[in-house]
Amino acid sequence: MKITPKKTLEDLEFFTVLEHLAARCHTEMGKELALGISPLTERDAILLLLGQTSEYLSSLESDNRIPNHMFDRIDSEIKLLKIENTTLEIASFRKIGSICNTVATHKKFFKKFKIYFPLLFNKSEHIVFNNEIPRQIDAIIDRFGEVKDKASDNLFHIRRQMNQVKGKISQSFSSALNLYHGSDYLDDIRESVYENRRVLAVKSMYRRKVKGAVVGNSKTGSIAYIEPEATLKYSRELNNLEFDEKEEIQRILNELTAVIRPFASILADYQVFLAEIDLTAAKAKYGAEMNAILPKINDDQRLFLRDAFHPLLFLTNKQNNQKIFPQSIELHPENRIIVISGPNAGGKSITLKTIGLLQLMFQSGLLIPVHERSSVCIFTNVLTDIGDNQSIENHLSTYSYRLKNMNYFLKSCTSNTMFLIDEFGTGSDPELGGALAEAFLEVFYEREAFGVITTHYANLKLLANELPYVSNANMLFDGKTLKPTFQLVLGQAGSSFTFEVAQKNGTPYSLINRAKKKIERGKVRFDATIAKMQKERSKMAKTGSRLQEEELKARDEAARLEKLNAKIKAKLENYQELYDHDQRMIQLGNRINTAAEKYFVDKKKRVLVSELLRIVETENSKRKKKTSKQAKAERSKKIQVTQEVQKKVKVIRKKKVLEQKNAVLKEKFKPKPVFKIGDRVRMIDGKAVGSIDKLEKGKATINYGVFTSTISVTQIELVQREK
Repeated sequence: MKITPKKTLEDLEFFTVLEHLAARCHTEMGKELALGISPLTERDAILLLLGQTSEYLSSLESDNRIPNHMFDRIDSEIKLLKIENTTLEIASFRKIGSICNTVATHKKFFKKFKIYFPLLFNKSEHIVFNNEIPRQIDAIIDRFGEVKDKASDNLFHIRRQMNQVKGKISQSFSSALNLYHGSDYLDDIRESVYENRRVLAVKSMYRRKVKGAVVGNSKTGSIAYIEPEATLKYSRELNNLEFDEKEEIQRILNELTAVIRPFASILADYQVFLAEIDLTAAKAKYGAEMNAILPKINDDQRLFLRDAFHPLLFLTNKQNNQKIFPQSIELHPENRIIVISGPNAGGKSITLKTIGLLQLMFQSGLLIPVHERSSVCIFTNVLTDIGDNQSIENHLSTYSYRLKNMNYFLKSCTSNTMFLIDEFGTGSDPELGGALAEAFLEVFYEREAFGVITTHYANLKLLANELPYVSNANMLFDGKTLKPTFQLVLGQAGSSFTFEVAQKNGTPYSLINRAKKKIERGKVRFDATIAKMQKERSKMAKTGSRLQEEELKARDEAARLEKLNAKIKAKLENYQELYDHDQRMIQLGNRINTAAEKYFVDKKKRVLVSELLRIVETENSKRKKKTSKQAKAERSKKIQVTQEVQKKVKVIRKKKVLEQKNAVLKEKFKPKPVFKIGDRVRMIDGKAVGSIDKLEKGKATINYGVFTSTISVTQIELVQREK
């Protein structure tokens, strides 16, 4: 179902996209298909086209390149095949054979790689391939475009006779040439070819001396071209055989045409299949040039375009190395209509065209240049009112034409329609036109249609704030420099900056004040308030981004300090444990020292042993006795830690070995410098630097100042070139 009006396609420059697409097709039929594309509304058909294009694009980015699909059109041949008793020429058979072979190649390729190209494989499977057509053609016509000798027994016999006669002609001509060679009858060139006949170049004064038929003269008349009498009868015989050959070839081509005639419809399918492959390839190439993707498709009537680019503007700016600003916008049942306001030349119209053109491209099976997280839906109709549409032929002014267009909108607008209106309500008295535009917008809202409009009218901005499923948006404008930033911001209306722009462009301040007095004070205050809010919003956005950066820095700093605190705490705990252990060891040492001094005085071993046993039992009583399970758990933990350490060591060793190998390979394939006399060099892994005095047979004589040394150039490295 194709119901998008032609005016929408013209307003959004959809036909320009089709021209770009056609320029990337390689076949004439593919170009015709490209120029005939129109948006679809059937979900399955759109998904199929997008999927095929996406698969072809993946082939361009991988090693599995889809084979060449070039072919010559066979429309005239198919028409002739449908007429009885017609005969195709050899060139036509070659084109048909080429198409058959190309189709066969594609079917084999898609069958081999059907895992990677399932949709294209299914497309090729619908084509019924007939081996009989190329087999019959190959049996008759060779790769040079000639009918084969064995195409029929009669043709083989005729050509064998022709070869024999040609041999006799050559033999008889050579005899005549030898006969007159000794005389002065022949010119210096002796022989020539005249009308594909080998002739003697006889001086005109001796033409009656040579037996044969005069077939022509030179431009000056000094030479007569004579076919020798001996070759004349063989030439007549050859002419008869050539006539027989033409008749036999015509008979063979008649039979071949009759054999292929029943397959005319199959050949038409082959041609259409290759043309559609050509169109799919052009779509993939076009998408690759603008970094286009296949976005997510939803059934929730949600259009979310993130970082969307206008395709035509993207390619133009890319070619001119100019910056292009992406836009993000979202329409859904809870936010069906967006009213964009802001100053002129701020990017409102481009944003409007970007939304509409991307929607048309998507519904035509074309990939679109958006972020991968974008999501799109299908609209049954896209309506536009963009630009100055005066109609001189119908005697319509801009406003009359726009009213006529709005009436068409009222008839066509449904809950599955997207409308795009630029400068809504302009062309008439601002008060009256604005009121009528407000009424139209309310009707579109009641019909639950989706849309985006641009306006300068304050009443439409107020209406967007009042209606629950309508929102304001504005194109940001730098209040200081009075330059557009080309950034769309949702949620707030924008000021037209009328007086500010006028002041910047040199309009006297007194004149601006006089203009302000001529309008209602409320309107001035309202526009000024919007402008002030927009400036504040811009400041808040900058402050927010700065605070966000500072917050990230603070988080990083807090995380760093937390890690540092944990390390310090762990170290303090370790120091405390070490201190407690040392104090315990000191006390134990003092007690052993006291027992030793007592033994030194009284030499009582039993007392010493009992004292030591008492000390040991006291220390053991402080230790907690571990169960077998705890001991086993500790051992397994130690083993696990050891294994983890070993694994880490292995990984580190592998990395080191790999780095060493890479270093060796890098050194091996590193381009060797060409040394010159005077270059400062040193030995590899050496420190002493000298200059080259002499180069000979792969060896260099290096002067170190005190002494010289001769060494191979492979063992030295460059330090500094000769200045």
